[in-house]
Amino acid sequence: MPERNDIDNLINGYSQAYDSGDVAALADCFTDGAVFRMALPEGDPVVFEGKEAIMAMMTETLDSQSDQRRHCNSTIVVHGTENGVTRTTHYLTLLATEGGEIRLISAGVYKLEIVEDGGRLRMRRLDLALDRPY
Repeated sequence: MPERNDIDNLINGYSQAYDSGDVAALADCFTDGAVFRMALPEGDPVVFEGKEAIMAMMTETLDSQSDQRRHCNSTIVVHGTENGVTRTTHYLTLLATEGGEIRLISAGVYKLEIVEDGGRLRMRRLDLALDRPY
């Protein structure tokens, strides 16, 4: 099983890369064949297959935002590693600051599958179930 510190660094590095708009660092968090599945309340999940599709969605989303996002990760549970895949679950609290005001955008649950790829940990699957649309 990977070191806990390395798992935490991947999860929090992903969030910090998104929040700072560091697209290269963000892309480096995913394997080439990664899958990102986002479920919004009362809707069908949206699935992005492959790093290219994930990054196209994230870049478009970043470009459309005028606020400063903060992805706050908490309650990270590492379920263990089997056949080279480490599974985790953690909570997300998503905040935004704009015009001097901070607001809660949403909260949710992340479920990840993490693998070693190219000498470092990367996400091969990222499932996000949001408590409300953002």
